[in-house]
Amino acid sequence: MRKGVMRPGHIQIRVLDIEEALKHYRDLIGLIEVDRDDVGRVYLKGWTEVDKFSIVLREADEPGMDFVSYKVIDNAALDRLEQDLRDYGAEVTEIPAGELKGCGRRIRFKAPTGHNLELFAEKEQTGKWGLTDRNPEAWPRNLTGMRATRFDHCLLYGDDLEGNVKLFTEVLGFDLAEQVLDPEGNKAAVFFSCSSKAHDVAFIGHPEKDKFHHASFWLDNWQDVLRAADLISMTDTPLDIGPTRHGLTHGQTIYFFDPSGNRSEVFCGGDYHYPDHPTVTWDTGELGKAIFYHTREINERFLTVLT
Repeated sequence: MRKGVMRPGHIQIRVLDIEEALKHYRDLIGLIEVDRDDVGRVYLKGWTEVDKFSIVLREADEPGMDFVSYKVIDNAALDRLEQDLRDYGAEVTEIPAGELKGCGRRIRFKAPTGHNLELFAEKEQTGKWGLTDRNPEAWPRNLTGMRATRFDHCLLYGDDLEGNVKLFTEVLGFDLAEQVLDPEGNKAAVFFSCSSKAHDVAFIGHPEKDKFHHASFWLDNWQDVLRAADLISMTDTPLDIGPTRHGLTHGQTIYFFDPSGNRSEVFCGGDYHYPDHPTVTWDTGELGKAIFYHTREINERFLTVLT
């Protein structure tokens, strides 16, 4: 049952050099730099996003993800979810409004896989970048790079997928849209949706907690994915895999790395999900087809390189 979580709100990514990272996220992927703060973080967004930011870059000694946050419909829903999390046994930390520029109060808690998750209800809305709210044009004419439209989802690795299923479905109100099961029926991967998208976050089983696989950004169409591949080649950006199609979610995709070793994805297409849809199940014996539908072969680097 949906409980008021609407969509991914923002993700904070650790990078080794801010200015080098901006060449990747701003100049190559095409996110818009919107602000910086007094601790050196840089805020960015996709051009269609109405909230002030969706990506926060923080310079650090090692790459990875600090936290991913989800926006809820209002403060009443945030209060209800906070109490539900405390009743569930989660240790909840209150983060005051303004700790991230333009963002209201957040509540932070750990997933069973060790990742820091957050919920919030309020963020400054600056509108779609380069467009007005009245009689808008189709798109801004001064976009750069891959022209990413939004932060779509992230994929995370950790060791307690069953615990995550309980947290996300019973407490947070997400749907289990897709899953991968091993021959004994244990979950090897889980894909959760809080919207009509194929997934808003996904987890793959891994012995270590709190590992980051990728942040994903939405493009309009397959031609844009092919154009992204050209830009990856033009800029000598390390390519991971693609362009190709997933079996899971059926998205059309390409993966590549930022200068710090964090993986990025841009993609288009794919399935949609509504609350009455059954969970789609894949078997681990079909994992090659599930991940890389065209070659049906597993790229070992894709499964093992994490930050």
